[in-house]
Amino acid sequence: MDSKYILQSLNDTISSRKGGDPESSYVAYLFAKGQDEILKKIVEEAGEVVLASKDDDKIKVVKEIADLWFHTLVLMAQHEIHPEDILGELESRQGVSGIAEKRMRGTIFKG
Repeated sequence: MDSKYILQSLNDTISSRKGGDPESSYVAYLFAKGQDEILKKIVEEAGEVVLASKDDDKIKVVKEIADLWFHTLVLMAQHEIHPEDILGELESRQGVSGIAEKRMRGTIFKG
């Protein structure tokens, strides 16, 4: 299955849960709790990715990254950001040196 389709399908499902019943939908629960709860989940999942990587457990890393991506999609829906927005940004960076791209954004890169 096309990964772009999977992201769009997940985005559509997540967005449809806005205003849903927090008793019957985890995503609706996150939206009801608000941005702080969503951000807390992203930090938690990012930490779990780090720990799985440090354990050198590829399967667990994949699962934890999937959790991180899912919660990031929830945050994106909170801000009405679509996967195409992120993919477009990534596409615009193709062929540009990471160092040059950081300089263009004003991020100081000290190698």
